[in-house]
Amino acid sequence: MAQKIVPQPGIMDIKLYVSGESKVEGKAEPLKLSANENPYGFSDKAREAFARTVQNLHRYPNTDHRALREAIGEVYDLDPARIICGVGSDEVLQFVTQAYCGVGDEVILTEHGFSMYPILAKMVGAIPVEVKETERRVDVDAILGAVTERTRLVFLANPANPTGTMLTSEELERLVTGLPDTVIFVHDGAYTEFAGDFDGGVSLVNRFPNVIMTRTFSKIYGLGGLRIGWGYADEEIIGVLNRIRQPFNLSEVQMATAIAAVRDQDFVTRCANENNKWRGWMTNALRQMGIGCDESFANFVLARFDSPAEAEACNAALKAEGIIVRPVAGYGLPECLRITIGDEAACRRVIHVIATFKGVR
Repeated sequence: MAQKIVPQPGIMDIKLYVSGESKVEGKAEPLKLSANENPYGFSDKAREAFARTVQNLHRYPNTDHRALREAIGEVYDLDPARIICGVGSDEVLQFVTQAYCGVGDEVILTEHGFSMYPILAKMVGAIPVEVKETERRVDVDAILGAVTERTRLVFLANPANPTGTMLTSEELERLVTGLPDTVIFVHDGAYTEFAGDFDGGVSLVNRFPNVIMTRTFSKIYGLGGLRIGWGYADEEIIGVLNRIRQPFNLSEVQMATAIAAVRDQDFVTRCANENNKWRGWMTNALRQMGIGCDESFANFVLARFDSPAEAEACNAALKAEGIIVRPVAGYGLPECLRITIGDEAACRRVIHVIATFKGVR
């Protein structure tokens, strides 16, 4: 009898990733506020660069991403030799896990952390170790207390998804200095541009050889449909990651568009300013209705209702009006809805529906 084909350890333990909804039955053009997309789209300069690449679709792309790495380095004042690019920042996170973890190793993540982290750990047979948060904020002491001789990685989204909360520079410093040199700290900065003057982890990378930071073009740059991300770390780590990166992982379309996007910082600033304005407005509006809402440093807010049942009912009320938000029971927050910050009209529409649901005038 032929033996059964068996996948590597951990793979069958993976629960499939579920993305936010994008359709509402009976609504031709729903207002989608479930995926933290940029309501202002993307830069006109990125649009023009994308259009120009049509002439070269038959050509293979450059394999070392040099022009894109140099553009990122120029804008963020980084050494291009210490930058790696991927198909979204998720791929860079995957590179780190593949390169530094194996069967039986431990990967630390937090209670409400991004759902890709345990998936990445299980892909290589590693063990995800979940630590508690304190009122939806990462607890540095809990992370440090969970480190063992088998710990290889610590994943941390900062600002965090789906809570929107954020560690201070002092807390990050205490976390990194408390980790053994043999543990890699992965600072996932997908929402960095919405967090004011925060550097996204650059200063940590420049001082600690066991830190890698990641960033994405999917959020404030509005290029989620193209899937482009990057990481910055010690040159030795980048050299390791490049050995497992497929040479043609990014197309010329992706790279040319991202180069134009990253150089249009006026667009980024406008989007950040609008987001911050309406994020504050929405936070205050929710609180005035008695709905809990932590200060967010991202492009979404997390609305906390009195019970899972109330959150579910509010979600149904929003759907009935053609508005899609993100229930986050899968993140251990069944009483919450994550709401992307849209433009002014979108924000006012959401608050109007929620106020009607709550019976608030």
